[in-house]
Amino acid sequence: MSTTTTAVTVDVDRSDAGYRDWLKEAVRKVQADANRSADTHLLRFPLPEEWGIDLYLKDESTHPTGSLKHRLARSLFLYALCNGWVRPGRPVIEASSGSTAVSEAYFAKLIGVPFIAVMPRTTSPEKCRLIEFHGGECHFVDDPMKMYEESAALAERTGGHYMDQFTYAERATDWRGNNNIAESMYEQLRLERFPEPAWIVATAGTGGTSATIARYVHYMQYDTRICVPDPENSVFFDGWTRHDPDVTGDCGSRIEGIGRPRMEPSFVPGAIDRMMKVPDAASVAACRALEQAIGRKAGGSTGTGLWSALKIVSEMVAEGRTGSVVTLLCDPGDRYLDKYYSDDWLAAQGLDIAPYAKTVETLLTTGVWREPTA
Repeated sequence: MSTTTTAVTVDVDRSDAGYRDWLKEAVRKVQADANRSADTHLLRFPLPEEWGIDLYLKDESTHPTGSLKHRLARSLFLYALCNGWVRPGRPVIEASSGSTAVSEAYFAKLIGVPFIAVMPRTTSPEKCRLIEFHGGECHFVDDPMKMYEESAALAERTGGHYMDQFTYAERATDWRGNNNIAESMYEQLRLERFPEPAWIVATAGTGGTSATIARYVHYMQYDTRICVPDPENSVFFDGWTRHDPDVTGDCGSRIEGIGRPRMEPSFVPGAIDRMMKVPDAASVAACRALEQAIGRKAGGSTGTGLWSALKIVSEMVAEGRTGSVVTLLCDPGDRYLDKYYSDDWLAAQGLDIAPYAKTVETLLTTGVWREPTA
């Protein structure tokens, strides 16, 4: 005799009214930060008028936490909150060489959760001070390659969330618009004489900014080309030129905030038109040239981008082309007074910036680019 059974609906409801109220308030606070922050400025770098070329720097140092990473941290927090990854009372943990950690500490404090930055021991003291100022904790590693696994292990031990900027930077930001950095650039250029830049130069730490800009350019069908300069001791350039996503290096970058010893998941090689390998001495020389030109100190990553932008300008001059070029002022130089603005640090690192400073000076006076030779 056969018997039949009637299956019942299995229903598991994990709704948590208290958590949802906390989540709504956390998302509101992060969005309100963007709503009350004016857009960052687009500064002009002085070039001879007869060249018919305009060079701009998107000044990301004016964000509340003083760097380009403020945009990234906001996007990462919204992404993690809306995915249900960040929970009340549990720490957010990030692998960072400094500026991202400063910005994430700010947003963690804003929504009331602990924050731990896992960072190289060589990170500038000023960045560490800023992380702690915003309520964060610094957790140091001697080997930059250990940041990832140490961050994941800390999240496991504490029940917190590893934000993982190097994986999620390229997907947390809406590259089609929604006031991302690329959309902001084009809106600010709208009334300029060359509103569609010939080149946008964006350095890479995670790769998320260059991915956002490149995707937006392709989506909007602009003719702008994207150049990503890479510092010494970074493998983005090597991986891109060799088409090898598995390439790794054995030491960290001296130019804080950019350059990585591995090809990060957020770096999107296929979206990039051009890359340059920039000597660290050239990055520092360009930083100092920027201060002479506009009276503003900036970090080393700004120098890396400016060096490449000036090289592109020199090519346009040589070819008789007019147009505009945009690069980034990523963060302020007062975070690096003991490094890029210290002659003692340069000497200790074996960096001679004089030949590179001469290259910039020659370009700005004659329009000719003379690359230093060994």
